[in-house]
Amino acid sequence: MVERIELKRLRAEAIDAALERARHYRYLNQPQLAESICRDVLEVRPQDSRARMMLIMSLCDQFGTVDTLHVREVLEMAQSLRDPYERAYYSGLVCERRAAAALRRGGPVAGAIAWEWFHRAMEHYEIAEPLRPAGNDDAILRWNTCARTLNTRADVRPRDEPVGMEMLE
Repeated sequence: MVERIELKRLRAEAIDAALERARHYRYLNQPQLAESICRDVLEVRPQDSRARMMLIMSLCDQFGTVDTLHVREVLEMAQSLRDPYERAYYSGLVCERRAAAALRRGGPVAGAIAWEWFHRAMEHYEIAEPLRPAGNDDAILRWNTCARTLNTRADVRPRDEPVGMEMLE
């Protein structure tokens, strides 16, 4: 049996710099590194909303690339956020990112899966919209992105709609 290596603990005064580094790793498309940092921060400050939101996004960045990552777990993290706006908005982001991952993966039912997840995302964004802070229309921007995808992608449709001839060519 392999011995587990005990993790080292961050100092509280290093948290802001650590979160900035996590943001940097997300920008560099290294979400696993960002995830690890967020988990380190949450060990020191379990209720840190910035770390929770960054962890959610880092996990979403991995949809479709990490087989052990389950969208339900990430959605539960988003649902556990304390602020009602953040809870709705980040739940929408999780659903939208799951839809996009289905489209990237492709396959015969990818469009139907994406359709379902985009609609779930839009429901969350509609909940977030009236709760949004002044000057923040992010929920509207995200809702519109989902709507545009649904309006422009012929392959994104409900499961019960038949495949048209254009999809068979």
